[in-house]
Amino acid sequence: MKKFGTDHGPRPSAGPGHLPPPRAPLRLAATLAFAGFAVSVAAGLLHADTASANDHPATFAEYARSGIWTAVHLGQFAGMALLIAGLLVLLVVLKAPDGAMAWTARFGAVAAVAALALYAALQAVDGVALKHAVDAWAAAAEPEKAARFAAAEGIRWLEWGMRSYQSFVLGAALILTGAVVIGARRVSRLVGYLMALSGLAYLAQGWITGAEGFSPANTIPTLSGIVLILVWSVWLLVSAWFGRDAPDRDPGRG
Repeated sequence: MKKFGTDHGPRPSAGPGHLPPPRAPLRLAATLAFAGFAVSVAAGLLHADTASANDHPATFAEYARSGIWTAVHLGQFAGMALLIAGLLVLLVVLKAPDGAMAWTARFGAVAAVAALALYAALQAVDGVALKHAVDAWAAAAEPEKAARFAAAEGIRWLEWGMRSYQSFVLGAALILTGAVVIGARRVSRLVGYLMALSGLAYLAQGWITGAEGFSPANTIPTLSGIVLILVWSVWLLVSAWFGRDAPDRDPGRG
């Protein structure tokens, strides 16, 4: 005879036809992604960039005058970390089914982590090493200036390479995550399509940066990436906080 309250058997779990899991994790993912975008844009607005980025003498002089250079790049890294955290939480929340979609989610998570690692290295080169190099060039006596400038320019070219590959990997992470969003159908599939398009914009940025540096040719891909991330992150945020999941259809009911 069982006593009241002592039955520890398995409880029924939500299956087909039942309401989906709580929305708190989806809200966390959406909030992290939007916060990452907002922090990145706010930090970027403080970035010294009045001179043409490929005009190294003018650009390096401007960087040397910036007193908040390192803090700005730390803010940009924080923004990217929040965005990547949002993607990772979203991939977990969507619970991709077994098969190709599950592998897509796994590769998306690997790409997202790799993109954050590359971005950390990029910001260390740009936000710390390049700043010290341009400061040394600006303060150097005339006989040393040429050597100091060459050192700073070498770091700049290293920055080009790291930004190029970081853009490639981030673009891949966005495309793969977008594919999972489309396949999972927990939120609007248009969010997934916009996410994938933002990934394509980053792939274009990676190619142009690797070939031409910070060229004006990168203006359209850069602006496209910013606008697309803004749209899908806001859409995801609104959907997560104010939308409603539909119950899964029970195959047994036709």
